[in-house]
Amino acid sequence: MLDAVPPFRPRAGAHDDERVIKLAVLAVGGQGGGVLADWITDVAERNGYVAQSTSVAGVAQRTGATIYYVEMARDTGRLPVFALSPSQGDVDILIAAELMEAGRAIIRGFVTPERTTLIASSHRIAAVSEKIEPGDGRASSSKVHATAEAASKRFIAFDMEKIAADNGSMISASLLGALAGSDALPFTRESYEQAIGAGGRGVKASLGAFGAAFDRAHGTAAPAPKIAEPAIVGPALGGAGHVSGPQNLLQGWRALAARIDEMPMAVRDMALRGLRKVVDYQDIAYGREYLDRLDKAIALDGPDRGYGLSIAAAKHLANAMCYDDMIRVADLKTRSTRDRRVRREAGVKDGSILQVTEYFHPRIEEFCGTLPARLGSYIENRPKLAAFLDRRINHGRRIRTDSFAGFAALWFIGGLRRWRRGLLRHKVEVAHLERWYALALGYVPADYALAVEILNCRRLIKGYSDTHLRAQSKFDRVLSALELVKGRTDAADWIRRLREMALKDEKGDMLDGALKTVATLGPDPIT
Repeated sequence: MLDAVPPFRPRAGAHDDERVIKLAVLAVGGQGGGVLADWITDVAERNGYVAQSTSVAGVAQRTGATIYYVEMARDTGRLPVFALSPSQGDVDILIAAELMEAGRAIIRGFVTPERTTLIASSHRIAAVSEKIEPGDGRASSSKVHATAEAASKRFIAFDMEKIAADNGSMISASLLGALAGSDALPFTRESYEQAIGAGGRGVKASLGAFGAAFDRAHGTAAPAPKIAEPAIVGPALGGAGHVSGPQNLLQGWRALAARIDEMPMAVRDMALRGLRKVVDYQDIAYGREYLDRLDKAIALDGPDRGYGLSIAAAKHLANAMCYDDMIRVADLKTRSTRDRRVRREAGVKDGSILQVTEYFHPRIEEFCGTLPARLGSYIENRPKLAAFLDRRINHGRRIRTDSFAGFAALWFIGGLRRWRRGLLRHKVEVAHLERWYALALGYVPADYALAVEILNCRRLIKGYSDTHLRAQSKFDRVLSALELVKGRTDAADWIRRLREMALKDEKGDMLDGALKTVATLGPDPIT
């Protein structure tokens, strides 16, 4: 009977091996947390320990991690008393399969500076609260790192997801390797590898991820080779990941890169990133247009202001020139890099068949936008004709891009890129860009900071179809306040506040309230 065996209690002065070791794993669905807990239990039992593994399910996938809890103690003939779930301040090792889960563990009190070894993958999975914010809702990873360093006895963090992906395995294998490499448990590397081998499935890939993570955590990994700065990539030069193509394209790219080398040092990095994006989106000539526009901002800027105007222009001009349209969507969905990414994320093995269904819901506006400018305008200016066509176009479509017909249809639409400059959507977007850019540069002599904020307002415009219309409406409403605040010493600050409210408030109620406040502003108190 169970009560016939005295419970296990570490006696005073007992050897450290006789204590109960408490380990928690925080993982969400699809990360193999259960497999990792089973491996850890197996390793403990192989080394003469008794172990117990339990799990406490999260609220739902991607909104709450499952906690896998393992307690272990050396088998001394007495039955240990194990808990079913972790307690605050009473965890020796905590493993988080994603960086923000480590932060949540710290908030919940599972990590203590005098006791806990914290092992976490440094990659990020955006939380629901981060995704729903219209602007940049990402939490600060650097703050989590700093907090983890202070809150734990020892903090081990690197991108274990990438290590797993590079080896064709799941993150559970690299998390186990990090645990083994940390020496937080008194077990040999061989016993961990034996536990993986006992699983019988995906052993080679799992061992590869385990070994790479072990070496990284143990400090024996070879230094990563220095990666040379990549040259332009994408279909504009005939490849994805390397420069290739006709010699004239290479010469055109080198000429554009040489223009960036002549720019102020502070602007070069953002300008190069913008140039790559623009050339990948369209072609070399489009990159030339981008640099021509950027030169106008640089000519008005100077080192005394840190080239803030030029950096903002380099960023937001590229985003404005690379608007989302049907051509862009179709182009991205038919790239080989996308197919490889989908296969990797879905875990499709070589030789297996992957079926991919794309969902589209085009409106008459998107249809007209892909027509020659005169024809598209002709249809849009005739409401009855537009409504007639919309009834036949505006409904959901499912296109199988693993079939020849489906892939060919999207490939054809993506191929319209070469005629993009003559299409209605391009004409509309360029006109909007020129008005916005001229407005911003026009304020430079009178209010440099306001000019920068006007450029930054381009952040509001994003997305496709209805999302793009809502974003552009917010953009117009924010800039409508310019007439009310221009000439004030706090004009730039007001535009910044309005933009941030528009980004955070999806419905626009906060923005409406702020605009009413701006409308009631009295004279500038400083002037």
